Amino acid sequence: MYRIGIDIGGTFTDAVLLNEATGELTFGKTLTTYTDPTDGILNAMNETLQKANLVPADISTLVHGTTLVTNAVLERKGAKTGLLTTVGFKDTLEIARELRYDIYDLFLHKPEPLVPRNLRLEVTERLDKDGSILTPLNFNSVEEGIDKLVAEGCESVAICYLHSYANAQHELETAAFIRQKYPNLYVSLSCQVMPEIREYERMSATTMNAYVQPIADKYLQRLENRLKTVGFQGVIHIMLSSGRLSTIEGARQRPIYLLESGPAGGTMAAAFFGKMTQTSQIVAFDMGGTTAKASLVEDFKPEITNQFETAHVRRFKKGSGLPVRIPVIDMIEIGAGGGSIAKTNALGLIQVGPESAGSEPGPACYGRGGKNPTVTDCDVLLGYLNPAYFLGGEMQLDLAAAENVVQQKLGNPLNLSIEEAALGVHRIVNESMANAARVHILEKGHDPRKFTLLGFGGAGPVHAFQVARLLHLSQLMIPYGAGVTSALGFLVSPVATDFTKSYKARLDKADWTYINQFLSEKEAEGTLFLQNANVNIADISYHRTAEMRYQGQGHEIAVTLPNGVLNSDVIPYLATEFKKNYEYLYGRSIANVPIEFVTFRMVISAPSPQIEAPKQSQKGIENAKIGSRKVRFPELKERIEVPVYSRYLLR
Repeated sequence: MYRIGIDIGGTFTDAVLLNEATGELTFGKTLTTYTDPTDGILNAMNETLQKANLVPADISTLVHGTTLVTNAVLERKGAKTGLLTTVGFKDTLEIARELRYDIYDLFLHKPEPLVPRNLRLEVTERLDKDGSILTPLNFNSVEEGIDKLVAEGCESVAICYLHSYANAQHELETAAFIRQKYPNLYVSLSCQVMPEIREYERMSATTMNAYVQPIADKYLQRLENRLKTVGFQGVIHIMLSSGRLSTIEGARQRPIYLLESGPAGGTMAAAFFGKMTQTSQIVAFDMGGTTAKASLVEDFKPEITNQFETAHVRRFKKGSGLPVRIPVIDMIEIGAGGGSIAKTNALGLIQVGPESAGSEPGPACYGRGGKNPTVTDCDVLLGYLNPAYFLGGEMQLDLAAAENVVQQKLGNPLNLSIEEAALGVHRIVNESMANAARVHILEKGHDPRKFTLLGFGGAGPVHAFQVARLLHLSQLMIPYGAGVTSALGFLVSPVATDFTKSYKARLDKADWTYINQFLSEKEAEGTLFLQNANVNIADISYHRTAEMRYQGQGHEIAVTLPNGVLNSDVIPYLATEFKKNYEYLYGRSIANVPIEFVTFRMVISAPSPQIEAPKQSQKGIENAKIGSRKVRFPELKERIEVPVYSRYLLR
């Protein structure tokens, strides 16, 4: 049995092939093909299979992660989308939270809604906060609205009615009406995408799902068809932002759950390597061709959050993006990638990013027409990369082209030598990434010195040592197959599905029958989903949480629910756990204030696949030496001759 993980990045498409019988791993890496990403997938798969003397029919499972959804939102290249909402609420996307992410910026720009105002139409209907019907659904207003949207050329429509998380009846009836009249129109319902309180966040998530659904659906359908054409007959799983896997059908229905698909794989791989080496506190440092990201792994588990934003107006600035309350591994973009362009700014200083050369044309040293100096160009000039052995020896780097652009765009304007300019870029990138990672770790209340840095991605190991040194971390780890670690993470992630339901009630006044009904229904629905994904029912696990708060507060804390049927007997346990978590976060609890439920969540999961440690050479380090070359380090004034070792011959 063979399984393959394929990750499409901004510059490279990576593949990892696993022989489940022997644990042997085979790696592949090709340039990402922007015009049709499935070309890159097939190229990476074919290259990897050829190394193992296999054909696509030998593969039982393909796990895929992609930046397609993220790029569609960032570049505003989604489908033309309309919105149907309750009368009086079509400007919710515009009003948002009325918060200023920078209170001193007089010219502050907020993110533009994905649906323009002329395509946001109102429907006559109204629910109370408990889900009771105040105004019945008026189908004439539904028909009038959807006819207008279709006439405007909308390919997809989002439906988000007030309080539909408490009662989905009106949204479901509207969707049924639309699908009967316009069967080819894509429809996204807030009661299915994000059935939670907070109208703005729910509407934002639903419109984003509608915005990317046509693109994702066509892409996944094309991928499925092309794989069948080349002889693949196995199962396709899609990596989600939460570090879990979904079926291809599940990904079609809720494509926004793919927003952080690729980077999530890297964090899951970090958890895997942590277990392998019994390293419980890890900073996963993923630096690829376009961006660098960091996330924390504690006790061999990544931190999952539902507070997520994308398409930021201002990079790194919380509140300047579009909110999407979906389960996502908590990670932060901390800087540039190998393809990030270096230039001089108005102050005559070196600036790196955020623009990237990508894979087309790519860095100048790729020899594909790149005209600007990048981080990769500087790394090869400093000797950190071997021009004759890039991409596993399959790509020769043009050292002269790198020298030319660094001299022209950086050296001459700043009156620096080529090497000094390259070293400046290298230092700036390392410092900016270390600073951002330090803030991320400290915001979590941790001491960076207790962590191990796991450096991976195409450019990660090149910069990992300096980043770890600047953070004063205890240890640096470079994993086996570092350049394709995210794809490896796909192979150690579990198939899972999750459900959400908002129900606001005090603990002492909760309707336990209602709560148990939701949990029971979703448990059955999730079990069926995993059975359809070929998961043995005996292997399925269930994790239930309740997000709770003191009555009147605006934010919640998650508390794990006990197994079995719930009733008032669990109130003392829940209150104790909530207060314990509250005191851990805030250093105190509040007496004589009732505690209330806000949202219930359930994750239904298969076990994580088990992979043995790669079988590597047990010989001494000298047996791994393959040569030497001159390298310039920041601490030294000139280049020195250093030994070069093969990572795959080291223990």
